[in-house]
Amino acid sequence: MPLTINFVHSNNMVSMAYEPHPPSVPIWLNKGDNAWQMTASTLVGLQSMPGLVILYASIVKKKWAVNSAFMALYAFAAVLICWVLLCYRMAFGDELFPFWGKGAPALGQKYLIRQAVVPESTHYRSNGSIETPKSEPLYPMATLVYFQFNFAAITMILLAGSVLGRMNIRAWMAFVPLWLIFSYTVGAFSLWGGGFLYHWGVIDYSGGYVIHVSSGVAGFTAAYWVGPRLKSDRERFTPNNILLTLAGAGLLWLGWSGFNGGAPYAANITASIAILNTNVCAATSLLVWTSLDVVFFGKPSVIGAIQGMMTGLVCITPGAGVVQSWAAIVMGILSGSIPWFTMMILHKKSTLLQKVDDTFGVFHTHAVAGLLGGLLTGLLAEPTLCSIVLPVTGSRGAFYGKNGGTQFLKQVVGALFVIGWNLVSTSIILLVIKIFMPLRMPDNELMIGDDAVHGEEAYALWGDGERYDPTRHGSIFGAAEIAPNDFGNGAARGVTINL
Repeated sequence: MPLTINFVHSNNMVSMAYEPHPPSVPIWLNKGDNAWQMTASTLVGLQSMPGLVILYASIVKKKWAVNSAFMALYAFAAVLICWVLLCYRMAFGDELFPFWGKGAPALGQKYLIRQAVVPESTHYRSNGSIETPKSEPLYPMATLVYFQFNFAAITMILLAGSVLGRMNIRAWMAFVPLWLIFSYTVGAFSLWGGGFLYHWGVIDYSGGYVIHVSSGVAGFTAAYWVGPRLKSDRERFTPNNILLTLAGAGLLWLGWSGFNGGAPYAANITASIAILNTNVCAATSLLVWTSLDVVFFGKPSVIGAIQGMMTGLVCITPGAGVVQSWAAIVMGILSGSIPWFTMMILHKKSTLLQKVDDTFGVFHTHAVAGLLGGLLTGLLAEPTLCSIVLPVTGSRGAFYGKNGGTQFLKQVVGALFVIGWNLVSTSIILLVIKIFMPLRMPDNELMIGDDAVHGEEAYALWGDGERYDPTRHGSIFGAAEIAPNDFGNGAARGVTINL
């Protein structure tokens, strides 16, 4: 018997999403741009949660796995709430000072469903005429608020890498909102939100200065004020799971496509160039770092390869959308070698660097690599690519002549501002917190680690000094006996189950 299907056409069955201009799809909305921006936001979010959570938990000593993961997890959640309550509009809202926006909530329906706009991004010529109109992406404000949150969150989590293994968790919980308010928002507004460095023409395409130089400098400063780990931890801090470290690093690498690909606020050719350059630079840097490890230490290191990957990703960030791909290779060669030199050679010879216990060397992988990327952008920024995405027309790197030398100077000044602000603001914040609570855990907690701080441990494995006791642990089979074996009577290995 033939099957007959009757199609019933009803207006109620047609999704409003496909009507010409339904309320949820206003005429200014570009669905492709919106979809890409939300995807890029998620990719950047995955770099933090779970990317850096996994990386931190696995690259530290076993006794600090829970604490390290929790510091990242807490920062991710706390930054989001602070961001929508106050900080987004301090970084991307109306001007309060040339370096800071007016704080206000980004929670109301009227604010979030209107077309996105960065209100202070209109760039004027010296005669007062408009040179570049303000940035108005073709999607709702909610998309932009969430996208920029993920950048703020990862900056905070990267900073945490400098103080893992000893910072008082309560001090960290107080530090996160204060640093976000008084440090991160200043850099973000000055360079991205229409502040004085933005209009002067400093190039920070996707956060080489706002994110990496600031997290590296602030992390190093925080490490100084918090104090060092225990001597035993400084001397031996072996990763508890290198394979999981690789998994976290993999999320970081691939997530960087959203990091740099989302920076143009649209699914356009700049995003395509940026994603390609990001991966080319990261791969080059990893190979150079690994090669240097082989030449000087006789064997390749997985941790070293991850460091090289990281410095490549950081270095390309300030110029990912404005340099050519051959320049990305040049930047990868330098990012795989100069931070390697500062970490492996200079660090061991510098009294200051030895004194400050920067747990993961965030100063080298982010501050040095981010500064290197910003300066190289001042040399290698290509004029045509600059004209597509930058507010100041005629921008170019020094290698392209004309006013390129001025651009390099701007990059230097921009870096100095970010370094100075983070050095001072981070110090003040921590000194204020220190009045109310210690910044460093007491030595008795440092000796124990996670169990003392959280009452939890990362791993509970048989054979870790515990005997199997069926009266305590029970058995899904109803009874269990411990059979004698080569490891001794009653050992946890060789369990015989009587069904």
